[in-house]
Amino acid sequence: MDTLPLSIDAAECEGGKEPVKCLGQEFESDQARRAHYLDLLAEKLKDPEFRKTPGFPKGTDEAILRMSDPPYYTACPNPFLQEFVKRHGRPYDPSEEYHREPFAVDVRVGKRDPLYKAHSYHTKVPHLAIVPSILHYTRPGDIVLDGFCGSGMTGVAAQWCGSPLSTYRMKLESEWHTRGRKPPEWGERRVILGDLSPAATFIAANYNLPFDIDNFSIASQRVLDAMNDEIGWMYETRHEKENQLGSIIYTVWSEVFACPNCSNEVVFFRAAVKDNRILSRFPCPSCDVMLSKKTNLERMYVTEVDTADDSIWKHIKFIPVQICYSYSGDVYHKMPSQSDLKLLDRISEINFPEHMPISLIPIDQMYHGSRLGPKGFWKIHQLFTPRARHVLSSLWRKADSENDPRIRNAVLFLVEQSIGGLSILNRHHVVGRANVNQWLNGVYYIPSVHEETSIRRNIVQKRLRMIQAFSNSYQSESDALVTTGDCACMEIPSNSVDYIFTDPPFGENIFYSDLNLLVESWHRVFTDARPEAIVDKMKRKDASDYQNLMFRCFLEYHRVLKFGRWMTVVFSNSSNAVWRAIQEAMGLAGFVVADVRTLDKQQGSFRQVTSSAVKQDLVISAYKPTESLEENFKLGLAAVEDVWNFVSEHLGNVPIFANLTDDQADVIAERTSQMLHDRMIAFFVQRRVAVPVSAPDFFKDLDERYPARDGMYFLPDQISQYDRKRTTVNELRQLNLFVQDEASATQWVRQLLQSKPQTFQDLQPQFMQQLQAWAKHEKTVELKEILNLNFLCYDGDGPVPSQIHSYLSTNFKSLRNLDKDDGMLKSKALDRWYVPDPGKDSDLQKLRTRAMLREFDEYRSATQQRIRQFRTEAVRVGFKHCYDEQDYRTIVDVARKLPAQVIQEDEKLLMYYDVATMRLGDTEED
Repeated sequence: MDTLPLSIDAAECEGGKEPVKCLGQEFESDQARRAHYLDLLAEKLKDPEFRKTPGFPKGTDEAILRMSDPPYYTACPNPFLQEFVKRHGRPYDPSEEYHREPFAVDVRVGKRDPLYKAHSYHTKVPHLAIVPSILHYTRPGDIVLDGFCGSGMTGVAAQWCGSPLSTYRMKLESEWHTRGRKPPEWGERRVILGDLSPAATFIAANYNLPFDIDNFSIASQRVLDAMNDEIGWMYETRHEKENQLGSIIYTVWSEVFACPNCSNEVVFFRAAVKDNRILSRFPCPSCDVMLSKKTNLERMYVTEVDTADDSIWKHIKFIPVQICYSYSGDVYHKMPSQSDLKLLDRISEINFPEHMPISLIPIDQMYHGSRLGPKGFWKIHQLFTPRARHVLSSLWRKADSENDPRIRNAVLFLVEQSIGGLSILNRHHVVGRANVNQWLNGVYYIPSVHEETSIRRNIVQKRLRMIQAFSNSYQSESDALVTTGDCACMEIPSNSVDYIFTDPPFGENIFYSDLNLLVESWHRVFTDARPEAIVDKMKRKDASDYQNLMFRCFLEYHRVLKFGRWMTVVFSNSSNAVWRAIQEAMGLAGFVVADVRTLDKQQGSFRQVTSSAVKQDLVISAYKPTESLEENFKLGLAAVEDVWNFVSEHLGNVPIFANLTDDQADVIAERTSQMLHDRMIAFFVQRRVAVPVSAPDFFKDLDERYPARDGMYFLPDQISQYDRKRTTVNELRQLNLFVQDEASATQWVRQLLQSKPQTFQDLQPQFMQQLQAWAKHEKTVELKEILNLNFLCYDGDGPVPSQIHSYLSTNFKSLRNLDKDDGMLKSKALDRWYVPDPGKDSDLQKLRTRAMLREFDEYRSATQQRIRQFRTEAVRVGFKHCYDEQDYRTIVDVARKLPAQVIQEDEKLLMYYDVATMRLGDTEED
């Protein structure tokens, strides 16, 4: 049998014996430092009040201490936060000169960096996409905060600023020079990382806390060798031709179904996999009736004794159908032989491994529970084959027994990465060999054909990549501090953080606490999901709950951030309602949005690679107003001059110029009169202060106080810079309208699609950037609904529509002069939305009218006296319909439920209302 490579002498190694400094104290060794702070943390854990901290994870003191490496990392709220800030932070100084514009650059960064790939997580912003923002907003030594740190990429980026690769440094400096930016100030920043999940903070800590890479290399090899000696025989298979043992690379397991016609077994892999693809329809091997997993296949179940607790376990049936193995350097495939089946039986008869977690999966509280329960999987250990249980348990036990705690956690950091790949969630790809771990990110999904990979294939290359990645990384001792708990309750002094970069959960995109259960079960420390900011019907959290939870977090961000400093929020969601909730939560917390850009990570999550998901994230730049501006609002009063104080500060924080390309620039919405008015109103209202100026006076004084260019307003000292940059581009893309309601949104989409038919994924990030002016009384309308009601999408059926054909043939040389039925043209046109031709527009209008009338009927039957959110377009259509039907009473009744200002300011609504009132009056008099 092939053995695991032994590249380093597995001698006993113990590092960290040199004197160290930590938070102003000196210790004779790192072990002494760790022992000192572990004692302090152990004492703190005995305090019942400490355990009442919101977001405190579920786990014993022993398990929490085992994961922790205080003061730098604690698997609970970090009690050393204030000491870290006091030791390393610069106190807020109102006299300090600080000014930054938003980092108004659309970022496009891939995920191929070895450090980024050292450990996976559900969602990750590449650290190289974060570095420029940190360099822009901070100076060396500043404190950066990320309370939703996930895998800790913000920390990696902050420390990368102090030790970048020379190639990256030269590239970034060249780009900044080309854009006329000042050279970046290189140097490490201090970073505070927090997350609700112990699984996340464990990854973040191992990414950001230094460890001796040589000692890790030796220890990890020792663990692998010991595991191989103990259970390596489990991956032996006989190469029949030579009657010698080969080494299993992976085993394919197939679900077994029953034919509804003849009731015989149907092994899915054998029946449905043909010519390296999975057929959607295939004949029954016994009776030839056509079968489909989606329609008529019946699941087969087996009942056995669960050896973990001797309970009865009924689950769907899987059998091994193929073994891929190596022998003498060559790779072979075969059906499992009798000796292979006996090997599996022998493994199943071994006593249940001690360290294997047997946690109950809370299926009734999980969004993905419906994927597990009906198939019979209720406990963590049931997601692994008997062989995988023994392998992972052996690995974990041996890694956990390492003497040096820092090296122990680093090795566990490596072992963690095999958990998903060794589970039955791991899919088998019938075509090609992609990554080792092929389980769907962001979802619990048990495929009908899963692949049980060998630990050798799963972890050896990961170990080598990890050594390579961290050999070139920073080796700083105390630049990062990691805490586990609720982002809304961080023991950080007020006005002490210099910059915030954060990528929080958005709506129901990812159910982090559910997904992290798989790894946290091994650590025996679990997320407290109660304060988790998500939309989750299984946990009875709706959009309003999500907004309230995010508001608490942004409020805490606002408290700890210094006045006049910046926060960058990465937003990843295709829901307009969630986007509005985020904006509202940020505004209520005290932040002012100054700019929105896009971030293309070039690789999607499970939801992003589906046809309806968005592949680009939004990057929101928001600032905490200066202390002098906020001071005027503390008494609940404000003068007219405070309006202009806000406008001046906001204009100072908005980009002066925004290049789209070298030859084209964009009108900056934040500098237009309407957006400035909306921002000012929001700023006053969110502080519960009456607005001391009317709209006409605001627009009149705006023209008198600030110079304007191209429909945008500037501070006097910004004009020369704008004029200079304006001469460098030939075209300025104008804002034709503000997206305030459904009608303007539809018009905006129409303008966009007329010039360029696009996919939903392309449209959604652009659409979200336009929603900042959406009227508060307007019910949120999703882009999908606007598209479905007003536009057409090419689905590949028939020739390419002329609207798309014209665009593609004009903009792509390779697609010119092609017939509309050409396969290459159809492939490029697929899933693009376009403006329908007049012949089909009438049908769309009928469909749209029916939908609007259904919405209007809800307003008609609503029992509340006031309808706070509604679709004006639905009211317009409803009023017209009622007018045509001479149903004047409904027009008047619905109008009385709406804000009077809306009726008065909308010409169409006012017309129908006035006529209905008069007609109704005439009728009642008669």
